[in-house]
Amino acid sequence: MAGETASAPREGVLAGEPLRPAPPSPALFLALIAPKLDAVEEVFRASLASDVPLIGEAGAYLAGGGGKRVRPALLLLASRMLGHDGDEDVTYGAVVELIHTATLIHDDVIDHADLRRGRTAVNRLWGNHRTVLLGDWIYTLAMQMALSHGRVEVIRRLVGATLRMTEGELLALERLGFPGLTRDEYFAIIDRKTARLFAAACSVPALIPPARPDADRILTRYGEALGTCFQLVDDLLDFTGREEELGKPVLSDLKEGKLTLPLILLLPRVAAARRRLVEQVLEDRDFTRVAPEQILELVRAEGTLEEVGELAAQYAASARRELDPLPISPAREALELAPDFVLYRRS
Repeated sequence: MAGETASAPREGVLAGEPLRPAPPSPALFLALIAPKLDAVEEVFRASLASDVPLIGEAGAYLAGGGGKRVRPALLLLASRMLGHDGDEDVTYGAVVELIHTATLIHDDVIDHADLRRGRTAVNRLWGNHRTVLLGDWIYTLAMQMALSHGRVEVIRRLVGATLRMTEGELLALERLGFPGLTRDEYFAIIDRKTARLFAAACSVPALIPPARPDADRILTRYGEALGTCFQLVDDLLDFTGREEELGKPVLSDLKEGKLTLPLILLLPRVAAARRRLVEQVLEDRDFTRVAPEQILELVRAEGTLEEVGELAAQYAASARRELDPLPISPAREALELAPDFVLYRRS
């Protein structure tokens, strides 16, 4: 299984890279967890139902919006690798997806987003006030569901990840529109905003009895590395993706005032006139004075997309290495393949 790949090569998200083999089809390993992943989806959708009309309507809209369900899939694979055969992991898979959904809702309010996954963002349909309360309701619901199994350590892990995510959002807001954001500041933000929930999703199964402290440490580091890779690729896709695949326009981050790593690396290297192009977009929060093509040409000319792509590949390799101490199994092989799907995804 570990050596199977699709036969046709394709380009990855890394601009200018040579053609590489496509990652294996998800069917090669999702079959391991398909019934449980279906169960997670059922629990997720059912939990968003409510006799409060707004919650019921918005919940149905959110459930119909799709999503990759990456975090629940990782949780279920880790659970399978550790030999759990109950349904506790299904609950936690739905909980993690609910937490992720709540944070996306709040992010869209903060960012004044118009689109999410190619559809009108919830805040545009129901307004900011209702949407903030909806996000609060979904997060509280997630914690209530997690409590159903009475695992204090699991609750502590999930709450801790959410606290870090909130800190990351606050750090990002403090630096919104600031052209001097440093590489260290950037990584401090994405560690909190993305990597910690990945780490929690991967490591929660190690807290289900019989607890596995050794696997907990391994899966936490695996999730942190994979989550960092995921965010780096997300930032690359903002430059290299296609709107029909991303579900939002390219360079949305810059338009919202967010400086990501390709531009953080670029700005100290270019002349003031070129830096000014980026600064004008940050100031305007629009492409009125500067065309998107001018920004894209800058990063292509300086090669920072390739640099970030190589860094993402290093984090993917690091995630795979973290699994080395664990016994070989189909589930471990699937977790070893997951970084390739993250690295070469198109949306």
